[in-house]
Amino acid sequence: MIDWIENWYSSNCDGNWEHMNVIKIETLDNPGWNVEIDFNNTSVERDNITWKLVEISENDWFGFSIENNIFSAAGDPYKLNLILELFKKVVDGSDDSELLEMKTQ
Repeated sequence: MIDWIENWYSSNCDGNWEHMNVIKIETLDNPGWNVEIDFNNTSVERDNITWKLVEISENDWFGFSIENNIFSAAGDPYKLNLILELFKKVVDGSDDSELLEMKTQ
């Protein structure tokens, strides 16, 4: 997934996009991951999706939303790869039902 996100990022760098659009990967204090990817000015077009939470237990969870072409997701400490896979599905054009079928690992 790291190779894929590197390639996606690089393919969108055009001298302007990388100055205005961000990819943030940071830790949460509960603990967990928070990811924000701004895909404005790319070939990706998605409708907004309100925050969806998949919670198996207090320690096994992730959630995501898309608002104004910004993918936002969070998850427990073991969900970073799943979150990036979820964004890849957004880019690949998976429909909303496929996104909601993502399971915790």
